[in-house]
Amino acid sequence: MKNDINYTKKQIEAMRFIRNNIINYGKAPSVRALMSALNYGSPRSAALIINELLEKGLLKKREDGSIRIIKNIEEQDNHARTIDIPMIGSISCGSLMLAEENIEGFVPVSSKLVDNQNKYFLLKARGDSMNKAGINDGDVVLVKQQPIANNGEIVVALIDDEATLKEFHLSKETIVLKPVSNNKEHKPIIVSQDFKIQGIVKAIIPEFNN
Repeated sequence: MKNDINYTKKQIEAMRFIRNNIINYGKAPSVRALMSALNYGSPRSAALIINELLEKGLLKKREDGSIRIIKNIEEQDNHARTIDIPMIGSISCGSLMLAEENIEGFVPVSSKLVDNQNKYFLLKARGDSMNKAGINDGDVVLVKQQPIANNGEIVVALIDDEATLKEFHLSKETIVLKPVSNNKEHKPIIVSQDFKIQGIVKAIIPEFNN
């Protein structure tokens, strides 16, 4: 699908860098980081291109002054069908961490990986408790939002408002969240009633490079 609005090469480069920064670091880049990436001579030039993207409705500014992506640029030579999936932040693959429902931006994902009947989100994996399952520190996981899982599926688990990424196992009335790691420090977690499944991992995107 082509855009009705024409974008300059610098605007496309800026959007790509902002998107990549969100995937890599969980937040949009600073003005100075954008200035350096685009080889601008001053922060003002980077600030001006951010304002252009804000005016075109691609970015939105939060109350604290930070920015997030609300719409992606699809380059005219890209004919692959994509769906914008929200990037929520990071999730622990080691110890538990506080779940953050703060969307940093939207990342285009091939429609071959997702469908319009379900909701999806992206998370950055942290730690090494799932490395034998192919999820390494820095990888991005595509998660299908759903409250149930089958044995052996990798889930985003919410325990007392803290989230973790583990392999799901149900035996009679016992639910165990197992690490899949060559690091023996990680131990299985036996969960109680407070346990909730936020979704299951459908795809792994290896550590994102700019």
